[in-house]
Amino acid sequence: MTLKSLGFAIEVLSMFTKENPSWGLRDLSKEMGVNHTIIYRVLRTFEDKQVLTQNPDSKKYELGPGLAPLLAAYRSKDKMSDLILPIMEALSERTGESVFLTWKEGYEGVTVEIAESSSNIRFAVSKGTRTPLYLGASAKSIMAFLSEEQQNEIIAQGLKKMTEKSTTEKEDLLKDLRIIESRRWAYTEGEYSDDVFGISTPLFNSEGKILASLTIAGPVYRINEDNRQTILHMLMESTEKITEIISIFDKDNYL
Repeated sequence: MTLKSLGFAIEVLSMFTKENPSWGLRDLSKEMGVNHTIIYRVLRTFEDKQVLTQNPDSKKYELGPGLAPLLAAYRSKDKMSDLILPIMEALSERTGESVFLTWKEGYEGVTVEIAESSSNIRFAVSKGTRTPLYLGASAKSIMAFLSEEQQNEIIAQGLKKMTEKSTTEKEDLLKDLRIIESRRWAYTEGEYSDDVFGISTPLFNSEGKILASLTIAGPVYRINEDNRQTILHMLMESTEKITEIISIFDKDNYL
């Protein structure tokens, strides 16, 4: 098998997702824009190895038990961090900014993983740092997906001011949270630390429960309307990869 044909076979297999777990030959051929005879040969090869199975009723192909050993090996990694940290490091290298993972613990966000920027001027945060869920992009992108009751409980404990730009009014905070929930990402400038921007996306488990957030942060002078969209796009790509890892481990705690 050539590298080109191997790559194509992997592309075919990657079409079987949570959103589209089964495919008929013709539909898959049409979706990929490839002649059905070529697709058929790949499907039959995967079927022979039980990587795919064909439903006898619908005649559609589905993921098969042949993938179980690979999945078991993947899950045998000691920690989620073995798989998540390399994604964060790659994201930091691409953006030139620091990337950190914040995990929800009670009504606080805890920094559990960091990929620091190589720039001399960068936003630095330490592992174990705890942040109120109403303060900064990394925390707000978690709080926005809590229940209304939980949000009110957090607000009732008081909204402390970290900088001049910190949100301390209930209605202002709730408005911010509604916007974040709607667009599924948060952006703040100078709210947790002066002259630092944060852009963050939420991370959920397989049941849609909010667990954590992934954040890119750096000095405000290095971000503008043009590169913010580029950074956000790269952040969302990494968020998708990390979400897949979280769903495979299927644990709420970070290991």
